[in-house]
Amino acid sequence: MNIPVRPLKLDPKYAPAVLFFREFKANALKEGYDNLSVVVERNDGNSECFDTIIFKDEKHFDENLFYVERLVKSLLWIYGGYKVTIVGNKKIYEALKEIYANKERTFDAKFMTRVYEQPFEVLHATAKPEIKQNYQSIGKNLDGYRIGFDAGGSDMKVSAVVNGEPIFSEEIVWFPKLNSDPEYHKKYIREAIMLAKSKMPRLDAIGVSSAGVYVNNQAKVASLFIQVPDEAFDKHIKNIYIDIANELNVPIEVANDGDVTALAGAMSLEKNNLLGIAMGTSEAAGYINHEGNITGWINELAFVPVDFQANGPVDEWSGDFGCGLKYFSQDAVIRLAETCGITFPHDMPLAERLKVVQKLGPESEVYQDIFQTIGTYLGYTLAYYSEFYEIENVLLLGRVTSGEGGNIIVDYAKKTLKENFADLGEKIEISLPDEKARRVGQSVAAASLVKL
Repeated sequence: MNIPVRPLKLDPKYAPAVLFFREFKANALKEGYDNLSVVVERNDGNSECFDTIIFKDEKHFDENLFYVERLVKSLLWIYGGYKVTIVGNKKIYEALKEIYANKERTFDAKFMTRVYEQPFEVLHATAKPEIKQNYQSIGKNLDGYRIGFDAGGSDMKVSAVVNGEPIFSEEIVWFPKLNSDPEYHKKYIREAIMLAKSKMPRLDAIGVSSAGVYVNNQAKVASLFIQVPDEAFDKHIKNIYIDIANELNVPIEVANDGDVTALAGAMSLEKNNLLGIAMGTSEAAGYINHEGNITGWINELAFVPVDFQANGPVDEWSGDFGCGLKYFSQDAVIRLAETCGITFPHDMPLAERLKVVQKLGPESEVYQDIFQTIGTYLGYTLAYYSEFYEIENVLLLGRVTSGEGGNIIVDYAKKTLKENFADLGEKIEISLPDEKARRVGQSVAAASLVKL
């Protein structure tokens, strides 16, 4: 398809997912269409359904399959799930089942199997199965003596919070992604929590914001522990936060850092329908719906495909192309910097490479080009995310948004929305937290997770 988008200076072949989706559906409506629904089931029988259309004529089979494959991939990494049911075209179902069983998407299938501890399935049905949804309130509990702990890929933040007020906060540098010994992770996490505990006369609860996928407070898959062997992960990491809570004899609640990002935004802005996006070592995200609840979705937007250009940047972990990680993290800044001719020492850590670019400052044309490009990516991608989320507020966090670069990203995202999606440009408010909220907002929000 010929997708009309103004070529980007640093990424001239960029093909926003949302433009493909909109053109695909518009053409199907004109030429003749069939209805198709995708149902994704996750833990405890909860499920989500996405209704769409595809071309009726079999001559469009390849286009239909590409569209449905990209759609299902997006739904899996937004909703999470181990069972996909295609309601409609049986040939599309058969091809998709093969893709997840033996071809390009085996990584995704194995990932979801590990998260939900159920075999991954792609099924066919002629009628929609019953949809079960259980959205839950989260956080905003400020009474008592609490610890909020936020585990990131390059530093951890811990706060002692008394009746909603942080009386102590500390940032601690660590290198979780470089260490395979689980004792390293256990030591750092325990010492940080004990440090915060020492600042209060008693401890009532611990709330944890941590990168990765967590179900019932257990770590299922987390990039923080990527070097830890599977056997050691199951023995030492799966219950790493639960074990500390048991030691201290207090309740604990563990949430994905993206959901806590969204919670922090909802608390500070006093708004809902909020998508929080943290651009750091990866793209972390979380969502608070119109009722102020979390949905139980995994919101792993790092793996959601947002660019459909052929031979786009490939995510090393999943092997897929055009996924959010490469557009909304330090990887994006570094990739675009290299496009501009900047070279980095082979052994320079990614976080240091990001600093090199940020030190160029807004007076640099390269700096402007890089963050304008990321802002443009974000505008088109928020339109794509709006296919799946009801979004009125977007809160951006993470090291990539530090300094003037964050303001440039916001300005160009707004500009892109207003020029190309006027209705969304009027509806969606994009903001950055102030510096205090950047430093401690996440850990303080985490502290509020447990209801006493």
